[in-house]
Amino acid sequence: MRLTWEELGWERVTPRIGRRRLPGWDCTVGLVVGGDAALMIDAGSGVAEGAALRAEAERLLGPGRHVTHLALTHPHFDHVFGAVAFAGAEVFVADGSSGVYEHGREELRADAVRNGLDPGAARDAADALVRPAHGVRGTRDLELGEGARVRLVRIGEGHTAHDLVAVVPGDPSVVFCGDLVEESGEPQAGPDAVPSRWPAALDRLLALGGRDAVYVPGHGALVDAAFVRSQRDELAARFGVSR
Repeated sequence: MRLTWEELGWERVTPRIGRRRLPGWDCTVGLVVGGDAALMIDAGSGVAEGAALRAEAERLLGPGRHVTHLALTHPHFDHVFGAVAFAGAEVFVADGSSGVYEHGREELRADAVRNGLDPGAARDAADALVRPAHGVRGTRDLELGEGARVRLVRIGEGHTAHDLVAVVPGDPSVVFCGDLVEESGEPQAGPDAVPSRWPAALDRLLALGGRDAVYVPGHGALVDAAFVRSQRDELAARFGVSR
């Protein structure tokens, strides 16, 4: 039986777009539903969590339908370790990041354990990672059917050296930001961050979405353009970046 977003613990953003805040690290995943296809944005922090998300998505989509596309916003364990559950989906990442999934699995596993993921679950998820098929260099448009369209954009360097965002045009437009934007805490800048370029990436993000868009952060509640602009200025001050 097809259920509503709310019945499965998701937040309805528009009739075709929902998102879920996951337990543990408050990581967000998104789902965009078209007439012919469906895009999941990020995949959760482990194999079991990814499988649960896929099952929920299929209940939202209805009988016989599956997630056909998966976009991973950046290569951190809490966003990508569930990807193996989406077998058969076309997987998209920012160009240049594919090697992380192939050669950086040990560091992803270690980071997951440092952050509290069960060591066995971290090992299983890291071992199951595969190199994504599609690297987005500039932009990539996905037509999902019945007018549903998503533009994937390699926004540049910021939270990581390989940040990908998803823009869903509409009224309002919806922008999935990955961890370029965080609402539930201060944006995290780890060893793979590029702080000097982060504010400029947010300038490009705001230009893509515009002032009336809904912005979906990687962690936390939905925000507006004013919040993103304020966080951009805070990051510029924090990292000593001038305009």
